[in-house]
Amino acid sequence: MYAITGITGKVGGVLARALLAGGQSVRAIVRDVEKGRAWATLGCEIAHADMSDASALAAAFSGAQGVFILPPSEFDPAPGFPEARVVIDAVKRALEQARPARVVLLSTVGAQAQRSNLLSQRTLMEAALDDLPMPLTILRPAWFMENAAWDVASARDDGIVASFLQPLERPVPMVATADIGRVAATLLQQQWHGKRVVELEGPRRISPLDMAAAFGAVLGRDVQAQIVPRATWNDLFTAQGMKHPLPRMQMLDGFNEGWIDFEQDPAQVLKGETELETVLRGLVNAVAQAA
Repeated sequence: MYAITGITGKVGGVLARALLAGGQSVRAIVRDVEKGRAWATLGCEIAHADMSDASALAAAFSGAQGVFILPPSEFDPAPGFPEARVVIDAVKRALEQARPARVVLLSTVGAQAQRSNLLSQRTLMEAALDDLPMPLTILRPAWFMENAAWDVASARDDGIVASFLQPLERPVPMVATADIGRVAATLLQQQWHGKRVVELEGPRRISPLDMAAAFGAVLGRDVQAQIVPRATWNDLFTAQGMKHPLPRMQMLDGFNEGWIDFEQDPAQVLKGETELETVLRGLVNAVAQAA
Protein backbone atom coordinates (compact mmCIF):
# COMPACT_ATOMS: atom_id res chain seq x y z
CA MET A 1 0.00 0.00 0.00
CA TYR A 2 1.19 3.49 -0.88
CA ALA A 3 0.29 6.51 1.27
CA ILE A 4 -0.10 9.73 -0.71
CA THR A 5 -0.21 13.26 0.68
CA GLY A 6 -1.41 16.08 -1.56
CA ILE A 7 -3.66 13.68 -3.41
CA THR A 8 -6.31 16.33 -4.09
CA GLY A 9 -3.77 18.40 -6.06
CA LYS A 10 -2.58 17.96 -9.62
CA VAL A 11 0.69 16.13 -8.92
CA GLY A 12 -0.71 13.91 -6.18
CA GLY A 13 -3.78 13.12 -8.24
CA VAL A 14 -1.78 11.99 -11.27
CA LEU A 15 0.47 9.91 -9.01
CA ALA A 16 -2.44 8.19 -7.28
CA ARG A 17 -4.24 7.42 -10.54
CA ALA A 18 -1.06 5.92 -11.98
CA LEU A 19 -0.71 3.65 -8.96
CA LEU A 20 -4.37 2.62 -9.09
CA ALA A 21 -4.12 1.92 -12.82
CA GLY A 22 -1.21 -0.40 -12.04
CA GLY A 23 -3.27 -2.37 -9.54
CA GLN A 24 -1.63 -0.87 -6.46
CA SER A 25 -3.41 -0.08 -3.19
CA VAL A 26 -3.51 3.61 -2.29
CA ARG A 27 -4.17 5.34 1.01
CA ALA A 28 -5.34 8.90 0.35
CA ILE A 29 -4.25 11.29 3.08
CA VAL A 30 -6.56 14.28 3.21
CA ARG A 31 -7.29 17.17 5.57
CA ASP A 32 -10.88 17.50 4.40
CA VAL A 33 -12.82 14.25 4.65
CA GLU A 34 -15.30 15.56 2.10
CA LYS A 35 -12.54 15.87 -0.50
CA GLY A 36 -11.59 12.27 0.13
CA ARG A 37 -14.95 10.89 -0.94
CA ALA A 38 -14.10 10.95 -4.65
CA TRP A 39 -10.94 8.97 -3.95
CA ALA A 40 -12.86 6.47 -1.84
CA THR A 41 -15.12 5.78 -4.81
CA LEU A 42 -11.98 4.98 -6.83
CA GLY A 43 -11.01 2.37 -4.28
CA CYS A 44 -8.63 4.31 -2.05
CA GLU A 45 -8.41 3.87 1.69
CA ILE A 46 -8.92 7.28 3.31
CA ALA A 47 -6.79 8.67 6.15
CA HIS A 48 -7.57 12.01 7.76
CA ALA A 49 -4.49 14.03 8.75
CA ASP A 50 -3.24 17.59 8.72
CA MET A 51 0.36 18.02 7.58
CA SER A 52 1.19 19.66 10.90
CA ASP A 53 -0.18 16.76 13.00
CA ALA A 54 2.63 14.26 13.60
CA SER A 55 0.45 11.69 15.34
CA ALA A 56 -2.19 11.64 12.61
CA LEU A 57 0.49 11.48 9.91
CA ALA A 58 2.25 8.61 11.66
CA ALA A 59 -0.99 6.63 11.70
CA ALA A 60 -1.55 7.43 8.00
CA PHE A 61 2.00 6.35 7.08
CA SER A 62 1.91 3.16 9.13
CA GLY A 63 2.34 -0.07 7.15
CA ALA A 64 3.03 1.70 3.85
CA GLN A 65 5.35 0.30 1.20
CA GLY A 66 6.03 3.87 0.22
CA VAL A 67 5.00 7.37 1.27
CA PHE A 68 4.78 10.38 -1.02
CA ILE A 69 5.36 13.69 0.75
CA LEU A 70 3.99 16.79 -0.94
CA PRO A 71 4.54 19.65 1.53
CA PRO A 72 2.01 22.47 1.41
CA SER A 73 3.47 25.61 -0.16
CA GLU A 74 3.35 28.86 1.79
CA PHE A 75 3.45 31.61 -0.82
CA ASP A 76 3.70 34.49 1.67
CA PRO A 77 5.86 33.06 4.46
CA ALA A 78 6.80 34.96 7.58
CA PRO A 79 10.54 35.59 8.15
CA GLY A 80 12.36 32.36 8.97
CA PHE A 81 9.66 30.18 7.37
CA PRO A 82 7.88 29.24 10.63
CA GLU A 83 4.89 27.77 8.77
CA ALA A 84 7.11 25.35 6.85
CA ARG A 85 9.09 24.42 9.96
CA VAL A 86 5.95 23.21 11.74
CA VAL A 87 5.15 20.88 8.83
CA ILE A 88 8.75 19.73 8.51
CA ASP A 89 8.92 18.78 12.17
CA ALA A 90 5.62 16.89 12.02
CA VAL A 91 6.53 14.99 8.84
CA LYS A 92 9.93 13.95 10.16
CA ARG A 93 8.55 12.72 13.49
CA ALA A 94 5.78 10.84 11.72
CA LEU A 95 8.16 9.09 9.32
CA GLU A 96 10.52 8.13 12.12
CA GLN A 97 7.64 6.68 14.09
CA ALA A 98 5.82 4.91 11.24
CA ARG A 99 8.95 3.60 9.45
CA PRO A 100 7.46 3.10 5.95
CA ALA A 101 9.59 1.06 3.56
CA ARG A 102 10.60 4.11 1.49
CA VAL A 103 9.81 7.79 0.94
CA VAL A 104 9.60 10.10 -2.07
CA LEU A 105 9.69 13.81 -1.25
CA LEU A 106 8.52 16.41 -3.76
CA SER A 107 11.06 19.20 -3.55
CA THR A 108 12.02 21.73 -6.22
CA VAL A 109 14.66 22.79 -8.70
CA GLY A 110 17.25 24.88 -6.88
CA ALA A 111 16.61 23.43 -3.43
CA GLN A 112 20.37 23.13 -3.04
CA ALA A 113 20.81 26.92 -3.37
CA GLN A 114 22.40 28.56 -0.35
CA ARG A 115 20.71 31.94 -0.79
CA SER A 116 17.40 32.41 1.00
CA ASN A 117 14.30 32.60 -1.20
CA LEU A 118 10.75 31.27 -1.39
CA LEU A 119 11.99 27.78 -2.32
CA SER A 120 14.10 27.58 0.86
CA GLN A 121 11.09 25.90 2.43
CA ARG A 122 12.06 22.82 0.40
CA THR A 123 15.75 23.24 1.30
CA LEU A 124 14.77 23.00 4.96
CA MET A 125 12.64 19.92 4.35
CA GLU A 126 15.42 18.16 2.44
CA ALA A 127 17.89 18.87 5.25
CA ALA A 128 15.50 17.61 7.93
CA LEU A 129 14.84 14.31 6.15
CA ASP A 130 18.48 13.71 5.22
CA ASP A 131 19.08 11.23 8.05
CA LEU A 132 15.88 9.18 7.76
CA PRO A 133 16.34 5.48 8.56
CA MET A 134 14.62 4.42 5.32
CA PRO A 135 15.42 4.98 1.61
CA LEU A 136 14.62 8.52 0.46
CA THR A 137 14.19 9.91 -3.05
CA ILE A 138 14.15 13.69 -3.43
CA LEU A 139 12.32 14.66 -6.60
CA ARG A 140 13.22 18.16 -7.77
CA PRO A 141 10.98 19.29 -10.64
CA ALA A 142 11.45 22.45 -12.67
CA TRP A 143 9.16 25.51 -12.74
CA PHE A 144 5.59 24.25 -13.23
CA MET A 145 4.15 24.96 -16.67
CA GLU A 146 0.79 25.30 -14.91
CA ASN A 147 1.99 28.55 -13.33
CA ALA A 148 0.88 30.05 -16.67
CA ALA A 149 -2.72 29.79 -15.42
CA TRP A 150 -2.22 33.33 -14.05
CA ASP A 151 -1.60 34.55 -17.61
CA VAL A 152 -4.60 33.06 -19.40
CA ALA A 153 -6.91 36.05 -19.03
CA SER A 154 -4.36 38.69 -20.06
CA ALA A 155 -3.12 36.59 -22.98
CA ARG A 156 -6.67 35.97 -24.20
CA ASP A 157 -8.09 39.45 -23.64
CA ASP A 158 -5.09 41.76 -24.10
CA GLY A 159 -2.54 39.69 -26.00
CA ILE A 160 -0.02 40.19 -23.18
CA VAL A 161 1.92 37.78 -20.97
CA ALA A 162 3.42 39.80 -18.11
CA SER A 163 6.78 38.22 -17.31
CA PHE A 164 8.72 38.24 -14.06
CA LEU A 165 11.21 35.90 -15.75
CA GLN A 166 13.81 38.06 -17.47
CA PRO A 167 15.35 38.60 -19.99
CA LEU A 168 12.54 37.52 -22.25
CA GLU A 169 14.72 35.41 -24.52
CA ARG A 170 16.31 33.40 -21.67
CA PRO A 171 14.94 29.83 -21.47
CA VAL A 172 14.37 28.24 -18.06
CA PRO A 173 13.52 24.63 -17.16
CA MET A 174 9.78 23.99 -16.92
CA VAL A 175 7.73 20.82 -16.56
CA ALA A 176 4.08 19.75 -16.58
CA THR A 177 2.50 18.47 -13.38
CA ALA A 178 1.33 15.39 -15.30
CA ASP A 179 4.96 14.43 -15.90
CA ILE A 180 5.84 15.03 -12.26
CA GLY A 181 3.04 12.75 -11.08
CA ARG A 182 3.93 9.98 -13.50
CA VAL A 183 7.62 10.08 -12.60
CA ALA A 184 6.81 10.15 -8.89
CA ALA A 185 4.67 7.00 -9.29
CA THR A 186 7.55 5.22 -10.99
CA LEU A 187 10.09 6.29 -8.38
CA LEU A 188 7.86 5.30 -5.49
CA GLN A 189 7.61 1.72 -6.75
CA GLN A 190 11.35 1.28 -7.28
CA GLN A 191 13.84 -0.31 -4.90
CA TRP A 192 16.91 1.69 -3.87
CA HIS A 193 19.19 2.29 -0.90
CA GLY A 194 20.01 5.45 0.97
CA LYS A 195 19.24 8.89 -0.46
CA ARG A 196 19.03 9.85 -4.11
CA VAL A 197 18.17 13.11 -5.88
CA VAL A 198 16.18 13.00 -9.12
CA GLU A 199 15.77 16.20 -11.14
CA LEU A 200 13.05 16.60 -13.76
CA GLU A 201 12.23 19.06 -16.53
CA GLY A 202 10.08 19.07 -19.65
CA PRO A 203 11.08 18.18 -23.23
CA ARG A 204 12.79 21.56 -23.74
CA ARG A 205 13.50 24.76 -21.86
CA ILE A 206 11.08 27.64 -22.29
CA SER A 207 11.63 31.39 -22.44
CA PRO A 208 8.95 34.05 -21.85
CA LEU A 209 9.01 34.61 -25.61
CA ASP A 210 8.30 30.90 -26.13
CA MET A 211 5.45 31.13 -23.60
CA ALA A 212 3.86 34.03 -25.48
CA ALA A 213 4.20 32.22 -28.81
CA ALA A 214 2.60 29.08 -27.39
CA PHE A 215 -0.30 31.11 -26.00
CA GLY A 216 -0.69 32.70 -29.42
CA ALA A 217 -0.85 29.30 -31.10
CA VAL A 218 -3.47 28.05 -28.63
CA LEU A 219 -5.58 31.22 -28.66
CA GLY A 220 -5.24 31.96 -32.36
CA ARG A 221 -4.14 35.54 -31.80
CA ASP A 222 -0.97 37.57 -31.45
CA VAL A 223 0.43 37.41 -27.92
CA GLN A 224 3.47 39.34 -26.72
CA ALA A 225 5.64 38.85 -23.62
CA GLN A 226 6.09 42.00 -21.56
CA ILE A 227 8.64 42.52 -18.78
CA VAL A 228 7.40 43.46 -15.32
CA PRO A 229 10.16 45.84 -14.16
CA ARG A 230 12.08 44.60 -11.11
CA ALA A 231 11.68 47.96 -9.37
CA THR A 232 7.88 47.53 -9.30
CA TRP A 233 7.74 44.05 -7.76
CA ASN A 234 7.59 44.97 -4.08
CA ASP A 235 4.73 47.44 -4.51
CA LEU A 236 2.90 45.13 -6.90
CA PHE A 237 3.06 42.10 -4.60
CA THR A 238 2.12 44.21 -1.58
CA ALA A 239 -0.90 45.57 -3.45
CA GLN A 240 -1.92 41.98 -4.18
CA GLY A 241 -2.07 41.34 -0.43
CA MET A 242 1.35 39.87 0.33
CA LYS A 243 2.79 40.79 3.73
CA HIS A 244 6.29 39.45 3.08
CA PRO A 245 7.07 39.74 -0.65
CA LEU A 246 10.86 39.49 -0.32
CA PRO A 247 11.15 35.65 -0.49
CA ARG A 248 9.14 35.59 -3.73
CA MET A 249 11.27 38.36 -5.18
CA GLN A 250 14.44 36.51 -4.18
CA MET A 251 13.15 33.36 -5.89
CA LEU A 252 12.51 35.22 -9.13
CA ASP A 253 15.96 36.78 -8.86
CA GLY A 254 17.39 33.28 -8.51
CA PHE A 255 15.82 32.11 -11.75
CA ASN A 256 16.78 35.30 -13.57
CA GLU A 257 20.35 35.36 -12.29
CA GLY A 258 20.84 31.62 -12.79
CA TRP A 259 21.57 30.54 -9.22
CA ILE A 260 18.30 28.61 -9.05
CA ASP A 261 18.92 25.74 -11.43
CA PHE A 262 19.51 22.01 -11.38
CA GLU A 263 22.39 20.63 -9.32
CA GLN A 264 23.27 17.72 -11.60
CA ASP A 265 24.82 17.59 -15.03
CA PRO A 266 22.13 18.31 -17.68
CA ALA A 267 22.61 14.80 -19.09
CA GLN A 268 21.42 13.34 -15.77
CA VAL A 269 18.23 15.39 -15.56
CA LEU A 270 15.12 13.40 -16.50
CA LYS A 271 12.95 14.75 -19.31
CA GLY A 272 9.17 14.74 -19.28
CA GLU A 273 7.10 14.28 -22.41
CA THR A 274 4.31 16.86 -22.09
CA GLU A 275 4.65 19.89 -24.37
CA LEU A 276 3.86 23.43 -23.27
CA GLU A 277 1.04 23.88 -25.79
CA THR A 278 -0.74 20.83 -24.35
CA VAL A 279 -0.68 22.38 -20.88
CA LEU A 280 -1.76 25.82 -22.10
CA ARG A 281 -4.64 24.36 -24.08
CA GLY A 282 -5.87 22.64 -20.94
CA LEU A 283 -5.59 25.84 -18.91
CA VAL A 284 -7.44 27.90 -21.53
CA ASN A 285 -10.21 25.30 -21.78
CA ALA A 286 -10.56 25.15 -18.01
CA VAL A 287 -11.01 28.92 -17.80
CA ALA A 288 -13.57 28.83 -20.61
CA GLN A 289 -15.57 26.07 -18.92
CA ALA A 290 -15.56 27.91 -15.60
CA ALA A 291 -16.92 31.12 -17.18
